[in-house]
Amino acid sequence: MDLDHARAVAVEAAEAAGKLLLDGTRGTVGVRPKGGSGDVVTDLDLASERLLVERIVSAYPSHSVIAEESGLLGASGGEWTWLVDPLDGTNNVAIGLPAYVVGLALCHEDRPVLGVVHDPVTAQTWSAIRGCGALASSGTRLAALHRPSPHGPLLAWTQGYAVTRHDATARGLRCALELEARRVLQLWAPLLSWAMLARGDIDGMVGYRAEAVDLPAGALIAREAGVEIRALDGGPFEEGIGGTAEDRSFVAAHPEAMPGLLALVSGQL
Repeated sequence: MDLDHARAVAVEAAEAAGKLLLDGTRGTVGVRPKGGSGDVVTDLDLASERLLVERIVSAYPSHSVIAEESGLLGASGGEWTWLVDPLDGTNNVAIGLPAYVVGLALCHEDRPVLGVVHDPVTAQTWSAIRGCGALASSGTRLAALHRPSPHGPLLAWTQGYAVTRHDATARGLRCALELEARRVLQLWAPLLSWAMLARGDIDGMVGYRAEAVDLPAGALIAREAGVEIRALDGGPFEEGIGGTAEDRSFVAAHPEAMPGLLALVSGQL
């Protein structure tokens, strides 16, 4: 498998989908409810997903695809599986907030080996191949930063759509972060948060029962930029496509910042 070629295919597809989204947000966006948790889906999600899936299937007809809106396309349990998040930040788009990205990951068996995130608003793309580092679209290598502040860290929070407002663990984690952090970003676009962490714009990220489709691409880019990712209890964390929602709870930060962030969340478990 030529992963450099796969990255080129994924970047081109993500940027094409990004242009579709950027053009679409300049007009009226059709929005309707999705599920019973208050989530929504737009016409742009569906159009972007069609474009991405067509590009991937055309280039790799033997690969499986798991798309956020369409689910599994092709056989399950195959050697190669693409994850497609056609519009990460749908709720932002629905209210006119320009904070959204496109995400793609390629997994070998259950493990992501390629991740691509494209931001249509800033025309930036970030990508990573496992073991080869993370790159910006300019070709610059991404590197997470450690910048201790007496005012506390700048953190991002994400949670899965199935997490309710009554979930005691989620409430405890958010409260602990709000009390100790300088700022806690809740962007409704976790892939954008991962890119910010990989670029060194924020100090850490905490996720609780994160969504399966958007996690692998962002986590791989962050890892390849030098970010350490642990389970909430400090144990190992794998950003694969297997496991349960509980397995997708994590703490991510520069290695030097990890002990402090783990200490912050450990009392809430």
